[in-house]
This record gives sequence, C-alpha cells and structure tokens, in this order.
Amino acid sequence: MTSSRKPKIALVGNPNSGKSSLFNHLTGLNQKIGNFPGVTVEKKIGHSSLPDGTSAEIIDLPGIYSIYPRSLDEKIVAEILLDHHAPTVPDKVVVIVDGTNLKRGFLLLTQIIDMGLPTILALNMMDLAAKAGISYDFNALSKKMGVPVVPINARKGVGLDELKKLMAKPLSPPDRQIFSIWANAKAPVQELREALNVDNDYEAYQFLEQPQSLKFLSAEKQEMVNSIRLKHEFFPGKFQGAETIQRYGFIQDLLNEITLKASDNSWKKNSSKLDRILTHKIWGYLIFFGLLFLIFQSIFAWAQLPMDLIDSGFARLAGFVGSILPEGPLTSLLAEGIIPGIGGIMIFIPQIAILFAFISVLEESGYMARVVFLMDKVMRKFGLNGKSVVPLMSGVACAIPAIMATRTIENWKERTITIFVTPLMSCSARLPVFTILVALIVPDEKALGFFNLQGLALMGLYLLGFVAALGSAFVMKLLINVKERSYLIMELPTYRIPKWSNVGYTILEKTKAFVLEAGKVIMAISVILWVLASYGPGDAMSKAEENVLEQSKNMRLTEEGLKDRVAAYKLEHSYAGVIGKGIEPIIKPLGFDWKIGIALITSFAAREVFVSTMATIYSIGSVSEDDSSTIKERMQAEVNPDTGGPRFTPATGFSLLVFYTFAMQCMSTIAVVQRETKGWKWPLLQLAYMTVLAYVSAFAVYQILS
Repeated sequence: MTSSRKPKIALVGNPNSGKSSLFNHLTGLNQKIGNFPGVTVEKKIGHSSLPDGTSAEIIDLPGIYSIYPRSLDEKIVAEILLDHHAPTVPDKVVVIVDGTNLKRGFLLLTQIIDMGLPTILALNMMDLAAKAGISYDFNALSKKMGVPVVPINARKGVGLDELKKLMAKPLSPPDRQIFSIWANAKAPVQELREALNVDNDYEAYQFLEQPQSLKFLSAEKQEMVNSIRLKHEFFPGKFQGAETIQRYGFIQDLLNEITLKASDNSWKKNSSKLDRILTHKIWGYLIFFGLLFLIFQSIFAWAQLPMDLIDSGFARLAGFVGSILPEGPLTSLLAEGIIPGIGGIMIFIPQIAILFAFISVLEESGYMARVVFLMDKVMRKFGLNGKSVVPLMSGVACAIPAIMATRTIENWKERTITIFVTPLMSCSARLPVFTILVALIVPDEKALGFFNLQGLALMGLYLLGFVAALGSAFVMKLLINVKERSYLIMELPTYRIPKWSNVGYTILEKTKAFVLEAGKVIMAISVILWVLASYGPGDAMSKAEENVLEQSKNMRLTEEGLKDRVAAYKLEHSYAGVIGKGIEPIIKPLGFDWKIGIALITSFAAREVFVSTMATIYSIGSVSEDDSSTIKERMQAEVNPDTGGPRFTPATGFSLLVFYTFAMQCMSTIAVVQRETKGWKWPLLQLAYMTVLAYVSAFAVYQILS
C-alpha cells in the first residue's frame, strides 16, 4: 500500500450486525451510493480521516453469513474478497460481529482469516453484551485468531478511536490457518496456486469450490481452473458441509475458552413481551395496518404547509422572472420550463422525507423483521413468503431497489413472482401524482372529527396497489407450475430505540437521491416539453394571432382575453399538442384529454414527471404574465370544452389515480427487471399486463362515476 493512494478498508459482517451504524459514524455525510461495476448491487463508499492524517476509503459491503454465496449480493462480496490481484481488493477488512452472538458471526470471520486478508475484528453491540452479563477475554481471543480485536458500540461511537488507530497501522495478513485443507484436496489446490499465482491454500480452495465467482478471471484462466477441477475430480460443494462442521467445532472450543461469563437471555425478556403483542395473530396485523394508516395520515398532515409554501414560492418566482426579463425564448424557457420543472421536484421533498423517515424508524427499531415474520403465513397463500414483504414495503419507496432486494429470496418461483408484482406497490414517484390529484378531487375535511379524508384516500390507493399485487401473485402462483418448497429462517433482533443520526442519514440520502437522480430526468423532460409546447409544425405558431382574430372576429375580446386565446391556440398546435391529439382517441374513454395524454407519455420516464409536465403545460397555456397561481389552482381552473365544466371532475380524477396505481412505473423499472431476470420475457409480460390492467380499471372507474 503506497502513501499516495487512499487505503481501501472494507466493512464485512452479518446482516443486522451494525455495519451501517459503523459506516455512518466513520464517514458522516462524506459518503455516496453507487452500483458495483456491471451489476445492480448497491454499494456504499465513504471517506474517513484516520489518526495518522490519511484519508481512508471505506466500503460498506452487503451483509453476508458465509463466503459461500446463495444470493447475488453474497456473490459480489465473495468475488471482491477472492480477487486478490484486482485494484478493488481491500487493503484491510474490518469484520463486524454482534457481541451477543459470536458463534453466528465467527463463521464468516474464520473464512476471511483463512483467505489471508489483513483483518480487524470489531466486536459490536458490547452495550447489549454488558446488559446481558456477557464478558470475554479479548486478549485470548486476539491471540487465538491472530487478528487485533476491538470492542465497540457503533450506535454511540464508543471504541471508534481505537478502531481508527488499528485501521491506520500497517497490518499483515493473519499468520495462522483455521481450516485444514483435506488431504485429497491438497494436490489440486497446490497445482492451482502455482498455475494462477494464488496467495494461499484457502483462496485456491475457494476457486475450486466456487466456479460461479470466478468472473474476474480471463477465459484462459477459467479453462485452467476447470481442467484442474476435472483432472482431480473436484466438484463444487464436495467438502463444504464438512468444512462448516469443522469450523463450528473450532468456534465452539474457542468460545468455551474466551467466554468469561455467558448470557442467561433474561435481557431479552422485554423484546419477548413486545413480540407477544406485535406478532400476535390478531393484534399484530391490526397494529401493522394501524402504523400504515398513521404514515399516510402524517404524509398529508405534516407535509401540507411546507408543500404549499414551496408551491406558491415557485409560482411567484416564475411570475417575477417573467415580469422583469424582456420577452423572448430565454425568458419563456426560464419562466415556463425550468422554474416550474424545479418546482415540480422540490415540492415533494417534505412528503418523501416523511415517508423515508417512517421506513427508517421501522427498520432501525427492529420492527421490520417482525413484519416479515408476521406476514410469512399470509404471503405463502399467494405464492410469496415472508421475505417478500421487504421488497413490497421497499416498493413504497422505489421499485428499483425493491426489485433488487428480492435477491435474498432463494426460491426461484417466489422471487420471480415478487419481482413481477412489486411495481404494483405505489412508489414515492407516484406520490406526487397521487397528492396533486387527491388534493384536486377530495375535500380537505375531517371524517368522524379526526381522520383526514385526503389521507384516507391516499391510504386507499396504496392498499389498492397492495391488493392488486397479492391478487396478481395468486394468479401467477397457479400459472407457474414449479414444485419447489421454501422455508423462512431468520433471527429477530432485539428491539432498539432508533439511532436518530442513522434515520437522519437515510432521510438525507434518499431525498438527495430523489432530487439529483429523479431531478435530472424531470429537468431534462421539462426543457424538452417546453420546446415541444413552444414550437410547432408549419406556420400555425407564427400565424396564431391572425388565426385567433379570424375565429373570434364577432366576439368582443379584451386584450387580456385575446392573449389567453393565442396562448391556448399555440399550445394546441405545438408539437406537444400534435402528440397529445394523436393519442387522445385512445385515452378519451378514460376521461383524459390531449394535455393529460402528454403527461402520460412524459411520465413513463419517471412517474413524478407528471406534475412538472402539467406545471409546464399550464404555465405555457392561458395565463397572464403576472399570474402566480399554483399548479393545483391552474388544474382546478381547467375547463372541459365538451361539457363547459371543470376538466378534473371526480370521475376523471379517480380514473387517472387508478390508471397511475396500476400502470408500469417507469423505464428504469423495466430495465432492472430485465437485468434481474436475465431476459426480456418477464419485463415485457409485466409491461403488457400492467398496461391492460391500468386501462381497463381506469375505463371502468370513469364509466361508473360519470
């Protein structure tokens, strides 16, 4: 490791071992999220200042139980740790182990030690261990394992100074081997080490055990590994069971030696008491749906004031810019394209922040694991399992990471069904559409003196998506004829008071991702839409005023009225108007006009674009220069030329809400489904099914309510 290069330090550990808390403490706000090259597995990278003045790159790897992968997340970790010659290989590995359950975490630790990687053992949750009366001989543990050991409390930052000192010091690979390679495996291991210049016996052994994790090798080297495997009749998994038994034998002997005082589990009694209520076959479900109800009520109640301020603020800004700058394309672009587009992004930050705050609190407190356990029995009736709840709940935030979260589901049929139905869960991108339409057609009144009607309507839309997801899953369960059984095996963590800094990081991280990622799409489409709505084919745009005067020569129009008619004429004869008019015959039975048709097309890039599209359309349309009315007010004032009444009636509004509840979310969702299923069959079936479901349902709603 040279001084000119930032040292790479990987954080590795079991799920729920406290890796995220440690990562947040080490990196603070100096972190970013991306994907590993070539795959849709999320990785977190941050930077931390070490005591020697250097800045280290901290990599938070996905949680795993063993180096033998069962899911794609685990496979990526195995590849990173096995490829010792890659520039991405970590210089040090910090293995985080739950101090109240060493046996579970030490299996992974012993494997990493045997791989010859410079390793630090961080014993986390030592506050809980102390509460349980557990104590260990850390010096004996360090000598036995051959690695430095540091006790920490990642939630409170206790022990992190000592950990940083160890991270800054030069660290050699462990000088001991815990697992002894079997006698009849030594020959292929030695041959492979010499052929590929592999560092140690266990790394070479893993090459033979894990052919699926060798994508970093060239075709020539992979062929070499295959020939050695065939020559020595070494097939993958041949010794895996025996290795695990040998490791757990070593771990048990180690624990007997280094444990000074064991736990009597009385410290878990409070969690057990809570579980008797929260996982009860009746009360558990009532509490869960009550929490959902609280979340959706809060999204409307708490976010309304800041949303109104943002909405009116951008409306005033657009009017101000339009009034002080000289007329021309640049002023029009700013006042009618860019500013409404930015407003369409910023207005929903309060609601998205509240949504992610609730989700983060549920995860931090340990309640989300109970939801998985609670829903398992119900989910199995629909062809899913308890682990499907996490992607479905995550789908309320965004379908893309939710679909990627299905990798934890080992059963192929259950994973495929979960991927297929997850986009029916209403994501945060649909939230802007829902809130603007609900605010238009549902009165802001209280039911029974307490429940907000708009909050009830919003929760109803989310439940509608959830019911559709379960119904679709049940149909797929019958259609996919695969007799493969699965079991839910998971450990319920103890309940904890949420670490509020972690909640804050999650809110900031997710909101920033929405603003930057979705915002780029929204801004690009806002500008493109402004161009399409400001220019048109032929000379209709240049002769707009002449044509309007001809059409209204027998009418007494004020100057303001004439400007309104010219603006409306230009929009209707623009490129955007031509596109909207082209699809209007298809969507008219749903109660939609050509303006809504434009929004349907643009929002396929990202659902939240619907609001910015409507903002741009109504900014360009019939409004005066000093009009600072909000998006909602302009949509309320829109007139249906066929009836003379408002365009957004309850029939049209609910039809549009149902359409967006069931329609495929965005192009990115299709792309991630294609990548996860490794083909176009499932994403195309999904797109066709959801489009038909959305159209038929919206048609039925409009015809019934009209």
